[in-house]
Amino acid sequence: MRYISTRGGIAPIPFDEAVMMGLASDGGLLVPESLPQVEADILADWSRLRFQDLAVEVLKPFVGECIPEQDLIDLINESYASFSHPAVTPLVPLGEQHILELFHGPTAAFKDVALQFLGNLFEYLLARRGGHLNILGATSGDTGSAAIAGVRGKARIQIFILYPQGRISPIQERQMTTVLDANVHCIAIRGTFDDAQRIVKQLFQDLRFKAQYALGAVNSINWARILAQMVYYFYAWGQLCQGNPECRVSFSVPTGNFGDVFAGYLARRMGLPVERLIIATNQNDILTRFVHTGIYAAGEVQHTLSPAMDIQLASNFERYLYFLSGERPEVVQNWLESLTGTGELRIDEDQRAQVARDFQARAVTDAETLEQIRRTYEEEGYILDPHTAVGVRAASALDCGKCVCLATAHPAKFGEAVVRAIGREAPYPPALKNLLDRPTRSILLDADETTVRQFMQRTLAP
Repeated sequence: MRYISTRGGIAPIPFDEAVMMGLASDGGLLVPESLPQVEADILADWSRLRFQDLAVEVLKPFVGECIPEQDLIDLINESYASFSHPAVTPLVPLGEQHILELFHGPTAAFKDVALQFLGNLFEYLLARRGGHLNILGATSGDTGSAAIAGVRGKARIQIFILYPQGRISPIQERQMTTVLDANVHCIAIRGTFDDAQRIVKQLFQDLRFKAQYALGAVNSINWARILAQMVYYFYAWGQLCQGNPECRVSFSVPTGNFGDVFAGYLARRMGLPVERLIIATNQNDILTRFVHTGIYAAGEVQHTLSPAMDIQLASNFERYLYFLSGERPEVVQNWLESLTGTGELRIDEDQRAQVARDFQARAVTDAETLEQIRRTYEEEGYILDPHTAVGVRAASALDCGKCVCLATAHPAKFGEAVVRAIGREAPYPPALKNLLDRPTRSILLDADETTVRQFMQRTLAP
């Protein structure tokens, strides 16, 4: 398996180079040259596997010969050994729906599923190839803490995480800033997540700086993130359908950067029997508006109770545009030039019809989010975090039927919203206890590329 750019500007590269490259050197995102197809008999076999063994099977064709199979098995087993539930991502009945709990990792968020694997993968590849890696990422909440947990204390790796000051929950911030390992650098910026993401992309697009400082990506622009997230779609289907190829399942996905729902989109293209993929957004509804109108136009970022989704420009959307275009990089380039030049991107009627076949979408207000947390607790005794509540509300509003709602974070990470909804906090999992009592370390910088660049240069100076 080899990887190409959505913008067509690089020669095909193998998996290990794709992981280390992160953002493609032409500014695009890396995608596989082709997608393997999974037949019904293979799906039936996969439905009987534990999560770790399924992950090996899903990843093998994408990894190719870059990693020996036994090494891949060892990497995956090591990555999920720290999860507190034996099923890794258990499926829980909730009324007519099911909740796919993705928060049993070390930072109580779905990002752990991919970033525990990616951290170990980076360490493995660096030990084999030599050299060092300086990870640069932006977070709207959970990516930063999960990335830090994946690489803290690892040899040959430094990590720099940008996050918007005052726009993530106190627990999320403490999960990052209480990690005092020497290779961890937390940067609060005076701005929004979109500002942080813009700075990261600008620094990656400076190819001289990227090469000089060996920049690596942990945001979902890194293909390995998407790949690892595909696994739990196959796992949820297997648990619910027990290998029956006639059984089709819908998924409702709280969506900000488009990586999680894009992983489900790829799983369906590979042959997973997915009925519907629901893009569930909060009031930052650029993706919902795109599905409904065919126009992708950013507005002002609104601060909501589901802050990890307070995003306008979704970093993985370009990967979907590549497939929507018929895998034509020149069309993607034209769309992106239009977005840069006019502030919006428009697709034609045939493409709008394709989007409607690929996704449904629903935006959910803060009031609806609180009401859903309250209703679910009163009816089922189950506490939703606000992001998961957005997904549950969207699924209910769209009459999702046999639907799996992705639970992207533990509710204790968002205590203020939970208390407002049900009058009590969710019990803390072990990973979140005593965070507020620990010492912290971070730096506050302006949302400016040059300022961040200079901080990194000073930090990494010999």
